[in-house]
Parts: sequence; structure tokens; C-alpha cells
Amino acid sequence: MIPRQEMVNPQACEAPDWLVRPPAHLAIIMDGNGRWAQKRHLPRVAGHRQGAQAVRRTVTICRSWGIRYLTLYAFSWENWKRSRLEVEALMHLLEDYLDREEALMIEKSIRFRAIGDRARLPRSVLRKLEAVEASTISGKAMDLTLALSYSGREEILSAARRLAADAVAGRVDPATLSQEDFCRYLDSFDLPPPDLLVRTSGEYRISNFLLWQIAYTELYFTGIFWPDFGEEDLKQALLDYQERQRRFGAEGVTTADASGGTER
Repeated sequence: MIPRQEMVNPQACEAPDWLVRPPAHLAIIMDGNGRWAQKRHLPRVAGHRQGAQAVRRTVTICRSWGIRYLTLYAFSWENWKRSRLEVEALMHLLEDYLDREEALMIEKSIRFRAIGDRARLPRSVLRKLEAVEASTISGKAMDLTLALSYSGREEILSAARRLAADAVAGRVDPATLSQEDFCRYLDSFDLPPPDLLVRTSGEYRISNFLLWQIAYTELYFTGIFWPDFGEEDLKQALLDYQERQRRFGAEGVTTADASGGTER
């Protein structure tokens, strides 16, 4: 974790002058920890430790810049295929992060939550997740969501199963079902769609992340490995985002005018 003296000063929640049109919801695919370590002839877990520092740095910056929702792809469904030692190290880092950051999240009014298949998580991790979710539930300044044991396809499939069960029970009429109705069955039902999705490490794919939610999300790819992703890199992503005109399928529609965009 980043030592306290290295953190970005989060005292004021005020966007910098250049940030005239910030995304309400920023999502990030945090990629490149292993390659960062390999380039330095270090074990992969060293890259994950540095990646945890980048998480804290990014959360602090987003909080201070007034970004309301931040969703981080922390551990995918497919990541369970990695070696047992690497998975155990990642779970330990997650517990350590929550232990260290819980008090700061409460202080800065950050609500923490997790989405994904919790049944596959170790019991100690699950207990810690639930404890931090409960202790930060009153946070109003920012929502921090970690996608853990997460698969976009599985999220949609699970939603469809719950919907089908309600239809069989007579609680839902499939003939009148809308997109908004279906969204209520998703893990992220109470979050707006991401306005901007950033992926680090130079890969150009979505990797099964928020597949339903990113239909009209702006995408930004950078070659920076996640452990090196800092304030200037985030600034460049947001500046690029501000230059885009979001049409949502219509002609000449801006973010503020479009339904289903920044406002939901």
C-alpha cells in the first residue's frame, strides 16, 4: 500500500480547472501488473503489490476531483485459472487493502461495494468485504466498486436466471419487460452506466467487463502498465474524454442532453 505521506491530498473535493466535463462514472481495467514485474525481473506478486498502490492513488485522485463513481476490475472470473500461489497472494492483498483503507473510506465518505461471484471467494475475504460494505454504507461523496470474481457474461446470465424465476412465479410479465426492468436484476443495478472505460497495459479488448453496461461508454486505451498509472495518466484520459462528442445513437447529442448517458 502507499504510505500515508505519499497519498494525494484528498482534503478538498474540487475538480481542477481543466476538468470541465468529468465523467460521472469511471471504470478501469487494471492490467499489466505481471508484465510490470517481469520487466524488472521480479516475481508477479511484486507487480500486484505495486498495483495495489496504484489503486489507492487512483481512488484518492478521483475522490479529490469529484468523480462520483469509480469501478475497478480487480479480479476476473478467468483469473481463478492462475496458479494457486498467485491467487492466494491476490486475496491477501485484497484483505490488506481493505484493512488499511476502511478508516479512510469512512473519513472521506466513500461507499465501498463489490460485484461478482462472491461464492468463490475465500471466507475471510468475504467476511472482510461484507464488513467494509456495512461500515461505509452511508458514504455519499463517492461510490467505489471492485469487480471481484467477476464475469460480464455470468452477470447477465445470473440476471436472466433471476428474471426467469420471477416470470415463472408470476411476478414479472416477459411481454412488458423493458431494458430498465432487466437492469434491476444486474449486480450493478443501482450504478449508472460508465461514461468512460480506461484500460491500461496496451491491450485493446474489454475482457468480459461490464458487457451490458458499456453499450455507449467511451473507451480509452493506454500502454502504461497499471502499477505506473498515475495522476498525469488519468488526466490525459479525462482530457481525451472531454474532447469527444457523445451522441448515443442520435445526431449532435451531447452528454448532458442524452438520456441513458451520464444521468440515469
